[in-house]
Amino acid sequence: MTNEIFDKIKSGLTFDPQGLIPAIIQDAKTQKVLTLCYMNETALRATLEKGFITLFRRSQNKLMMKGETSGHTQAIKEFRVDCEGRSLLFLVDQKVAGCHKGYFSCYFEKVGDDGAKKITDPRVFDPEKVY
Repeated sequence: MTNEIFDKIKSGLTFDPQGLIPAIIQDAKTQKVLTLCYMNETALRATLEKGFITLFRRSQNKLMMKGETSGHTQAIKEFRVDCEGRSLLFLVDQKVAGCHKGYFSCYFEKVGDDGAKKITDPRVFDPEKVY
């Protein structure tokens, strides 16, 4: 990707005061939302150049390609921006699972009317064998 194309994309976006923008990651095949992460300018550039999700780990203050430890990568199929340029949406080809707890999606729990959480999705891998 050229600097000119990246600058054109970036000019339509609004990063927060910490230089971050939320990015929703959704499975292209199932349409299931996998996770919400944050990207800074460097993570967005790496994501668009490599074709795989790279995120900014706020807790560790560093960049990380999704799946760099587990091998559960997220290849980009489609990239969208919301109407105000305040959030990103990536439709991806998810390899194995998107959640580090072993589920396909990070949203594997349903909250009932009583506030109780119930696991509704099957675990697809054992995190202790991967991490």
